[in-house]
Amino acid sequence: MVGAYARLVENHSLPRTAAFFDLDKTVIAKSSTLTFSKSFYQGGLINRRAALRTAYAQFVFLAGGADHDQMERMRKYLSALCRGWNVQQVKEIVAETLHDLIDPIIYDEAASLIEEHHTAGRDVVIVSTSGAEVVEPIGELLGADHVVATRMVVGDDGCFTGEVEYYAYGPTKAEAVKELAASEGYDLARCYAYSDSATDIPMLASVGHPHAVNPDRALRREAVARSWPILDFHRPVRLKQRIPTLSVPPRPALVAAAAVGAAAATAGLVWYASRRRAAAI
Repeated sequence: MVGAYARLVENHSLPRTAAFFDLDKTVIAKSSTLTFSKSFYQGGLINRRAALRTAYAQFVFLAGGADHDQMERMRKYLSALCRGWNVQQVKEIVAETLHDLIDPIIYDEAASLIEEHHTAGRDVVIVSTSGAEVVEPIGELLGADHVVATRMVVGDDGCFTGEVEYYAYGPTKAEAVKELAASEGYDLARCYAYSDSATDIPMLASVGHPHAVNPDRALRREAVARSWPILDFHRPVRLKQRIPTLSVPPRPALVAAAAVGAAAATAGLVWYASRRRAAAI
């Protein structure tokens, strides 16, 4: 995938490099945010009707069948739903279900790429529109070195306010990649990036080795026009089945610090509506 030279440890006299991965439908087969809806229902945070609505949103995410107005209504609904939730309770639910929900939906091809990049001496960075409290433990599970994700506002009472502090979407992803490259000393011309969405074209264009993964129609057209490689990932596999072959050194788990899936659904669904508009171009 990356090429034979990518499996060689990089010359330490050269600038550092990294591989930037979008998360949903690039590394994992579903929406990281919406995957936790059943757990929130079982934990008493949402009722059956709310669980069905988030299940529908997951279907829409996978099938691409909703228009902007539908997604905007869902965004407003979820924003109101999540406001006032106790963060600690959500953390406990996510920590208890992270491995059961996320481990089985990680693409084998993505796990192999992460392994190759680490073997080559590159940092691995997850860049996702989903909430940081969900993305960070997933990144830890994958052995990522850094995570860029949406940050939700938490009030003084320890509950979600329904507001977004930082929205990791579209051009802001590219800006975050450039800022991280400046702070870590990455040579972006020698870096890699992977995404499934046309909204991530700015991020892909910011590196020397962009790749379209399971691309939507708009990204596929752009990738063909720019001669970017197109990869098809379709084999989810449990990471623990790959542990004997993983070369990444073990990292301390951050599961105890895991948090909020549903609160980030507000930002995640805004992102999805924008993805739909971009894909329809």
